[in-house]
Amino acid sequence: MVRYTPGSTPLPHFGRRTMLRIMLAGAGVAATGGLAACGSGGSGSGSESKVVTFGNNLSDQVPKDAITAALKGFDAKSGGLSVTINTKQHEQYQEQINNYLQGKPDDVLAWFAGYRMRFFADQGLTSDLSDLWGKIGGNYSDALKQASTGSDKKQYFVPFIQYPWGMFYRKSVWQERGYAIPKTLDELVALSTKMKSDGLIPIAFAQKQGWPGMGTFDQLNFRINGYQFHVDLLAGKENWQDKKVKDVFDTWKRLLPFHQENALGREWQEAAQALQQKKAGMYLLGSFVGQQFPDAERDDLDFFPFPEINPQFGTDTVEAPIDGYMMAKKPANKDGALKLLEYLASPEPQLTYLKADPNSVATNQNADTSGYSALQKKSAEVIKNAKHITQFLDRDTDPGFASEAATNGLIAFIKNPDDIDSVLKGMADQAKNIFK
Repeated sequence: MVRYTPGSTPLPHFGRRTMLRIMLAGAGVAATGGLAACGSGGSGSGSESKVVTFGNNLSDQVPKDAITAALKGFDAKSGGLSVTINTKQHEQYQEQINNYLQGKPDDVLAWFAGYRMRFFADQGLTSDLSDLWGKIGGNYSDALKQASTGSDKKQYFVPFIQYPWGMFYRKSVWQERGYAIPKTLDELVALSTKMKSDGLIPIAFAQKQGWPGMGTFDQLNFRINGYQFHVDLLAGKENWQDKKVKDVFDTWKRLLPFHQENALGREWQEAAQALQQKKAGMYLLGSFVGQQFPDAERDDLDFFPFPEINPQFGTDTVEAPIDGYMMAKKPANKDGALKLLEYLASPEPQLTYLKADPNSVATNQNADTSGYSALQKKSAEVIKNAKHITQFLDRDTDPGFASEAATNGLIAFIKNPDDIDSVLKGMADQAKNIFK
């Protein structure tokens, strides 16, 4: 799942078929054409070069201007280095990144933490940044370091911004109705029952685009079975027919009557509008839900982490997708690239960027949050206190599994929640073929 940027044409949430092509291409499957190599490539350290090339996937004007502004600070402080920004259309960038990395990529390039980062690190297509992390590690929580670490326990990624998922609601509605934040699943069910009797849709829900329900599965799985089982399941190390997974779907089945009906025909923006229009009491989504709120109403938006289900795990895991940067395997200007990445790990460029994206937060835990909105401050606190951070199902698993087994399995479950065994058998069979 990729983030929207407010004030711009919604670039990350494409139609489902397009997103599937993106994910498959990101895994090196049938990448069509080639992303023109922007960097000069090369195998030397590039110590004499004064230019660092930067592969940018933020092609819409608002985020493009934001990252440009953030990088200007590097030009001013780098002692003579300058950044050449090579922007590619967002969809094209993601569809062709496999070929791009195998050609002559830019010195520093945009990507995502977690499984997607590890995939290219495992292929040896990006550089080990462990030495750099010796300098910048104090900027980040242990959870963020974990999300930047490859299969070999080395770091390959520098986090830049992120945003949390949670149960969003309007403070004014809750104050008027006297609702309290539920701490457990039973309390969530009781609250949802009360909302329904009050004439509200308890939980706004949309699944037309295929990915939103993945967020619900993630929350339920790591709340019930814990972080390690969750990531192992998505990595093909656990069985989808395990009783633990069935427990997840049984729990979801218990909650489905409180979800907005006809979800398969609704896009996330429409569900968000039900929350904005005070027709729904809650919505499980990322903080980009705020894009559907007028500026004057955004301060009325609040959220809480999904409630505890299993006391063994509590609420120790937070879904908070991380966007950031990697370094090419053989950057033309290695010294300059490392200096740029060290700069991007500092508070200044992250805060500069967030002036145009107030729904996200800086990943640097030392960033000055005094200029944050109340929602951003809460987002930062929730993320900072998390023991574990997940990305999102389609970032945390094999792209082929996400695009076929997970997408189709969740849709089949929503259509017929009484047929969980068949759904899980189908997902398990596909997992066996994909994770060999």
